[in-house]
Amino acid sequence: MSSSLKGVLAIRVFLSFAFAYFLSYAFRSVNAVIGPELRVDLSLSNADLGLLSAAYFLTFAAMQLPLGVWLDKYGPRRTESALLLVAAAGSAIFAMSETAAGLWTGRALIGVGVSGCLMAPFKAYRLWFPAERQAQLASWMLVAGTSGALASTVPVSAAMPIIGWRGVFWVMCAMILAASAAIFFLLKRIEREHPAPVAAPSSTPVAGATYASIFGNPFFRRMAILGAINLASFSALQTLWAGPWMVTVLGMEAHQSANVLFMFNLVLLCAYLVLGWWAPRHVSYGGGAGIPALRVVAIGIGLAILVQFAIIAFTGTWSWMLWILLALCLTMNTLAATAVSLHFPPASAGRANSSFNLTQFAGTFIVQWGIGLLIDAFGTAGASSVDAMRLAFAVCAGVQALALAAFLLAGRRSA
Repeated sequence: MSSSLKGVLAIRVFLSFAFAYFLSYAFRSVNAVIGPELRVDLSLSNADLGLLSAAYFLTFAAMQLPLGVWLDKYGPRRTESALLLVAAAGSAIFAMSETAAGLWTGRALIGVGVSGCLMAPFKAYRLWFPAERQAQLASWMLVAGTSGALASTVPVSAAMPIIGWRGVFWVMCAMILAASAAIFFLLKRIEREHPAPVAAPSSTPVAGATYASIFGNPFFRRMAILGAINLASFSALQTLWAGPWMVTVLGMEAHQSANVLFMFNLVLLCAYLVLGWWAPRHVSYGGGAGIPALRVVAIGIGLAILVQFAIIAFTGTWSWMLWILLALCLTMNTLAATAVSLHFPPASAGRANSSFNLTQFAGTFIVQWGIGLLIDAFGTAGASSVDAMRLAFAVCAGVQALALAAFLLAGRRSA
């Protein structure tokens, strides 16, 4: 494995990838703020809005398997910088579109373009930094991503009356082009001086670089339960349905909802910073000293499910604070991706990370669209808009509880 990067070079690698992930998360979350205006402009139903927002996750998920191959074959620098050009094109199409189909196409291209914004740095970090830094770097990346989610709340809400949602996407188009250039040009020398290792022709069962070996691995299948259901559900709520909940169930105005989402993501950001300090000191992977990472993940997910049931049960004016508590519980999820990354060797890290990401984003597409379908279905059956949304959220939380139980049961059988 190449020597670990230090000093200015390490900072350059992190900031280049972090800027792209910042924008990726902004694209992912912005519909929670502009969603009400899109519904009015295009007369969208809840299912339509869910499908439009989920287009990002559908194409993002579809890209994960080829992405893993490209990352392992061509490296994170070239793969990431090329894909970001597709995201820029998608942002421009979204900004110019006058129809729902055009918006869907633009958002789908954005999903393709930013599909490597976390997997590319994970691959780079696995190559260029030691194992004990992986959880810390992953947490810092999520700080960058959550900063993007922050930027898509109050700042976007403030910019909307001035430049509109179309202007927001033109600005993001320019920024994503800058991110592509930074990764391609600033990391060229680093990539050349720290080449990727080649997988050994014969190795342990988990070391294979094929997708068959990854998806057939018992540890990966167990983690995929969490990725496809629990982590996907949390992403669907954060990036879309939290905003409509504030407006529909809690009766907030759009700017009040944006303020709550800002606080939600600010707490998430601070919690990731704390996790980035705490995890390398107290969390273990593979039987080392410290608290087992998967135990921390299970506790975090269990608490998050309980908080979601509380959110559904209590709808008073104060209940928005439960979403802040939910943000604290969600931070521990990042350790799941780190556990998957460290379970496989560096030469196949791109495929392993992308495979796990596939489970999350395919699940997010289904959950995000599915919640919209459930809301409309319960409304058609006679439920009020408030009760329809509460029932849809209850179904989502119930499925999460079943998935966590399956994860824990699989762990006992493995032990």
